[in-house]
Amino acid sequence: MLGKRIRIERVINRNTGKTVIVPMDHGVSMGPIDGLRDMAKTINAVAEGGANAVVLHKGVVGFGHRGYGRDVGLIIHLSGSTKLAPDPNEKVLVCSVEEAIKLGADAVSIHINIGSKTEAEQLKKMGDITRVCMEWGMPLLAMMYPRGDGIDQYSEKAVSLAARVGAELGADIVKTNFTGSVETFKRVVEGCPVPVVVAGGPKMDSDEDILSMVRMAMDAGASGVAIGRNIFQAENPTKMTRAIAMIVHDNAEVKESLEYLRS
Repeated sequence: MLGKRIRIERVINRNTGKTVIVPMDHGVSMGPIDGLRDMAKTINAVAEGGANAVVLHKGVVGFGHRGYGRDVGLIIHLSGSTKLAPDPNEKVLVCSVEEAIKLGADAVSIHINIGSKTEAEQLKKMGDITRVCMEWGMPLLAMMYPRGDGIDQYSEKAVSLAARVGAELGADIVKTNFTGSVETFKRVVEGCPVPVVVAGGPKMDSDEDILSMVRMAMDAGASGVAIGRNIFQAENPTKMTRAIAMIVHDNAEVKESLEYLRS
C-alpha cells in the first residue's frame, strides 16, 4: 500500500533499512520525569542527533512540534496505564488511529504485555487496531513485552513468543526486550518476520553499557532501536542519539561511538 510505504519511510531510513526511535510516552506512566519537562527542547535534541522518529501521546504533540530544525518522524502511542494502577501491566486504549492521522502521525504504536492477567483483552484491542491500520495504510509499531507473574521478561523463549505474536497480529515493526546475548537475540529476530527493534529499558549505569547492547542487538540482526530514558536522560541527548545512530546506521563499533560521545 502506497500510503503505508510513504509513511514508514519517515520512520525507517530508506538507505540503511534501520531506525533510531526515541519513545517519549513515559509521562502517562511515570509523570513529568527528567528529560520530558520541555518536550520541544528534548525532541529538538534527539532530532539533531539523528533520531528517525519519536513516540508521543496525543496530548503533547502540539507541545513537542518545533517548526524548526531537523525534521523527525512522529509515532503516536495509542495505549497507556499509570504506575499507580492496581495492575500497571493492564494497558488500555487512550487514542484511536483516526485521531493519530488528524494529528499528522507517520505511524502509531501500541503496548502489549504478553503473560499479563489482561493479555486476552490487550490482544483483542491489538486485533482491532491492526484492522484499522490496514484500512488507513498506517504503520504500526507494537511494543511486545513478556510481563506477568513468574515470567522472565528477558528469556529467549518469552521474548521470542512476544515478538512473534506482534508479527502474527499485523504489526509492521516489533519492539521488545534484549535477551542478553547476540546468539539468543538472533533467534528472536529470525523467528519474527517483521523488523525488530530493541528496547532500551531503565536507565543504565554507563554509556558503554547502552552502546554495547545496541551493538549486540545490531549484530543479532535487529533493525534498530527504540530507546527512551537512556537517550533523553543522558548528559547530552544529542550526542547520545548520534553515538547510537553511528552504530545503527553506520555500523560503527562501540569504541568508536564511545570516543565520539566522550569527545
